[in-house]
Amino acid sequence: MAMPPERHSSVAVAIFAKAPIEGFAKTRLISRLGAKGAADLQRHLIEHAVQVACAANVGPVSLWCSPDIDQDIFKSLHERYEVTLREQIGSDLGTRMHHAFVALTTESPALLMGTDCAVITPQQLVQCADLLRNYSDAVFVPVEDGGYILVGLKSPSPELFDAMPWGTERVMDETRLRARAAGLKLTELPPLWDIDRPEDYERAIQCGVL
Repeated sequence: MAMPPERHSSVAVAIFAKAPIEGFAKTRLISRLGAKGAADLQRHLIEHAVQVACAANVGPVSLWCSPDIDQDIFKSLHERYEVTLREQIGSDLGTRMHHAFVALTTESPALLMGTDCAVITPQQLVQCADLLRNYSDAVFVPVEDGGYILVGLKSPSPELFDAMPWGTERVMDETRLRARAAGLKLTELPPLWDIDRPEDYERAIQCGVL
């Protein structure tokens, strides 16, 4: 007799967040919003990501901070939502992501998400967690521009992050090739969209998500 799907074991959720410092965050939106407006948007997106992760209630939530954990926004979120603060470690994004998975998957599968997507829902995180518990070695939520806004893994897979052309439309295609070459059972949810450029911001306003 087939065993029923496991729905209650913990799946950690890591959120990678860049501090909302003027001139440091959302730089491609400064031309539209100004440095302060871009930083304010980043602050809103970070809190939204934390709210979504906590509402999903699939496991412990950690906020992986850049440039450090000492920013007021991170301390406030730690106090209000009881998320764990961790510092991103590594010279490039791929190294930092791999380090997070090494740290988190010693205890359970883990999901890692960014803060740029204002339309991701707790239900989608629950679906990703269920896939990792019951079927997939890796799960992704692609983004329309060719990257992804969430990756989940059962165990560290450094080949998915090393020398990746981050910030290009080739990221998800290259990730699929590497996952298959590594023999990983890969599942993707339907693609979403994020807020990175002025046209994305206008779309978010028109859709009522900001």
